[in-house]
Amino acid sequence: MFGSQSRPGLASPVFFCRNPAPVLNLTIILRLALPVLLAWGSLSGVHAHEPPVTKQSAHAQSAELPRVPLEIADRRITAEVAADDSSRARGLMFRERLPADHGMLFVFPEASQQCFWMKNTPLPLSLAFIDDQGRIISLADMEPHSLQPHCAIAPALYALEMEQGWFARHGAGPGTPVHGLPRVQRRAAK
Repeated sequence: MFGSQSRPGLASPVFFCRNPAPVLNLTIILRLALPVLLAWGSLSGVHAHEPPVTKQSAHAQSAELPRVPLEIADRRITAEVAADDSSRARGLMFRERLPADHGMLFVFPEASQQCFWMKNTPLPLSLAFIDDQGRIISLADMEPHSLQPHCAIAPALYALEMEQGWFARHGAGPGTPVHGLPRVQRRAAK
């Protein structure tokens, strides 16, 4: 049965059971479900306040992103920097090619378990998750247009997408340092 329980200034729905033992409060259910729903939203790369990503918006965005030089395993690369929600959501969507030794660096406001997928991305890519010390945590090869999530095995502050096989060809793997990473603007504590 569904009902409502009143408290001073608050009314919250409650599920009542015949057994007086645990009563499931909808607030508790929502608190438990919210992290799952938020994680699903971050995997989808779609946010309600953002316009849909199109080929034109993806190409226009790539011209606007800042670029940084990085060095991995004595190899210099150029990376476009996706450091806000909008650019991270777009990533390399609709890109049909990457120049040699070019990629995209995703910068997050705090280290956490990051997950990526390849919706609307026609390029096969390799992804390096990087910790707050600038070392590669783990690698993943991602197939074009796949909705399969690829997640870091530990908290990552950065993620770097390169053409598939780049890290293996250059001997970069877990523990390899990445030099030249931009400083992270930490979110203010609430």
